[in-house]
Amino acid sequence: MREIKIGESVLALKKGDLTREEADAIVNAANSSLLGGGGVDGAIHGAGGPEILAECKKLGGCRPGDAKITGAGRLPARWVIHTVGPIWRGGGNNEESTLTSSYRRSLEVAVENGARTVAFPSVSTGAYGFPADKASRLALKAISDFLEKNPGKLDRVTMVLFSDRVLEQYEESLAETFGQ
Repeated sequence: MREIKIGESVLALKKGDLTREEADAIVNAANSSLLGGGGVDGAIHGAGGPEILAECKKLGGCRPGDAKITGAGRLPARWVIHTVGPIWRGGGNNEESTLTSSYRRSLEVAVENGARTVAFPSVSTGAYGFPADKASRLALKAISDFLEKNPGKLDRVTMVLFSDRVLEQYEESLAETFGQ
């Protein structure tokens, strides 16, 4: 696990299973229906149980770049923050600003609900095809910007990455961004 201090908060990178992460809130890389899907979305709905889907049905979906919150069902977290990242279409369709917004809105929703620790997957880099090198830089910048502008609001933000390849990409971006 790699960690850096940003103000009063810690930003950490690790390989792991987001559905087993003990954090106040975990972030789901959801689709706009919020009714479950593949990848991390399917894993969260599967591990969390039907309570998550029942709450999601009441939310009326979610726009790309936004985030909504539900309980976490049977997961070790208290909440699941569902965010819809962009589908990569070559970079000319506001994908970067939408992805940045997904991270920022997720952190805003976490703070609004009293979360002190948040765990993210790499949003949009799976089925949505966002290149991991670009996504990792945007994610780390969005998180660090939020932590700098909101000192003391969060204790820890962890990127829980599923594969060695994506973890390595985030570690490279962390080194580029923070000289670590």
